[in-house]
Amino acid sequence: MRHRFSGSMITVTIATAAVCAIISVSVTRSSGQAVRAARVDGKPNFSGIWQANNEANWDLQAHAALPAAITQPGIYPYEYARVPAAPVLALGAAGAVPGSLGVVQGDGQIPYKPEALLIKKDNAEHWIDRDPELKCYLPGIPRAMYMPYPFEITQSTNKIHIAYEFSNTARTIHMDKVEGPPDDMWMGHSVGHWDGETLVVNVTNFNDRSWFDRAGNFHSDALRLVERFTQMSSDIIRYEVTIEDPKVFTRPWRIAMPLYRRVEPNMQLLDFRCNEFVEEFMYGGLRKQQLVKHWEGETLAIDITRKVPPGDRLYQWYGK
Repeated sequence: MRHRFSGSMITVTIATAAVCAIISVSVTRSSGQAVRAARVDGKPNFSGIWQANNEANWDLQAHAALPAAITQPGIYPYEYARVPAAPVLALGAAGAVPGSLGVVQGDGQIPYKPEALLIKKDNAEHWIDRDPELKCYLPGIPRAMYMPYPFEITQSTNKIHIAYEFSNTARTIHMDKVEGPPDDMWMGHSVGHWDGETLVVNVTNFNDRSWFDRAGNFHSDALRLVERFTQMSSDIIRYEVTIEDPKVFTRPWRIAMPLYRRVEPNMQLLDFRCNEFVEEFMYGGLRKQQLVKHWEGETLAIDITRKVPPGDRLYQWYGK
């Protein structure tokens, strides 16, 4: 009886193993077909919705956590003892800056020319007046790639389109010959080619109005980028950018980071048309009757007095 039972179990085990082997082969073949089908013209297919997961939009360079993006001296005369300035005080921890290991490659330093470094520091001190992100201006490249918003890549054989959720902006990477734009642009002019399995994109024709991050890192209209998109897995892209701007930097420098696929089954880009969100910030000071002037909570009462820069400074503010 014992032998008969053992024989039955052996038969069942062999049959189960055979079925599993068939299923395994089937799944492997199906996966292989899916991978092959996912390629476009024999090249990696980057189509999908992606997002960076880092602190680069705060500051490309390594930095400690800060109490706010705008601070003022506290009780003690040390940099680490600064406190949030009045415009962001009520935000508490939500207005703080998270620390970061940085994304600048090599020694981690951005090689500014001495005079350009002074501009960068001045930008940081006047962040709330100058950062184009706060005004909902187009973010430029590479900043659009690592802002805390998703973006969608749609890839064909001769064009690659990238739609960004922030400010509903977009750009096209031309994989064929096209004429350059008639003028410089916020998002530049992107022309790509393949280097083996890596997508290489040369981006030129920038204006000088976008920033790299909220820390005041900036560029001129001489900016030139070389982007490299390399597939690390089906859900991860290694994104590298070589940055060159002889008006601002002493040499080319590079940033790198992973981009992650958003894999939620119902994932899609949603509207973030922030233009109307910043109308009061941008133009509220021009009203005859001030609209936003007082806010009161349980622990804070805040009064706001708007001011209009005199003469041409008003137009210069919009241009920054």
